[in-house]
Amino acid sequence: MSVSHAFGAVVGAAHSAIEALATLLTPLAGNLATAAAIIVFTLLIRLLISPITYLQVRGERRRAALNPQIEKLREKHGSDPMVLATETLALQRANGINPFAALLPALAQAPFFMIMYRVAMTAPAGAVFGIPLTAHLMAGLPIFAALLAIAVLIARWSARRMPAEAPKFLKAMPYFTVAVVAWMPLAGALYLVTSTSWTALEHAVLRRPKTAAVKTGNQ
Repeated sequence: MSVSHAFGAVVGAAHSAIEALATLLTPLAGNLATAAAIIVFTLLIRLLISPITYLQVRGERRRAALNPQIEKLREKHGSDPMVLATETLALQRANGINPFAALLPALAQAPFFMIMYRVAMTAPAGAVFGIPLTAHLMAGLPIFAALLAIAVLIARWSARRMPAEAPKFLKAMPYFTVAVVAWMPLAGALYLVTSTSWTALEHAVLRRPKTAAVKTGNQ
C-alpha cells in the first residue's frame, strides 16, 4: 500500500470515528452532535499523546537543573563551539536527557494536524447553530468571531508565558494559529481551537511554577 493510500485510509478512519461519536452524542447534543464529536475526538487524541508532553517538560526541568554545569562548560570551551556542543551533549546524556525531546510533541501532533486538516476540508455533515461545518469565515461570522476571540486570548497568554529574552518572531508564533483559524472551514477551526486550548491547559498544569514552602509561625 502506498503512503497516499495509507494516509487516505487513516483519514477515512478518522471520519468514521467522528461519525460514530456524533451518533453517540446525538441524544445529548442534538444538531450540535457532529461539532461536539470533532471536539471530543480532538481531546481524546490529545489525551493519548499527552505523555509525550510530560516527557518534554521533565526533560526541560532536568536541563534547567544542569544549567550551572553547562555554564561552567561555556566558560571552559566557549572559544570552541564544537567541543562545547560535544561536552554539553555528553553531560545531558549522562543525566538521562534526550536533547531532541523538545521536538517530540510537535512531531507527534504533525500527523494528527494533517489528518484533521483533511477531515475539515471534507467535514462530516453537521452544523453549529445553523452554520455548516464546511462554512468559512464570512459565511459563519458569528461562530468564527467567538472562536477567533478564544484563539487570540490563548495566543496572548502563550506569548506572555515565553521568556523575556525570547526572540520576537517566537513570541509572534502563537498568533499564527489565529490566522489559521480564520482561514480554515468551521470544522477545522473547532479542531484547532480545541487543540490549542488543550495545549494551554497542559502548559498551565505541567509548567506551573513550584510554589515556595509556606512559612510557619505567627502572622
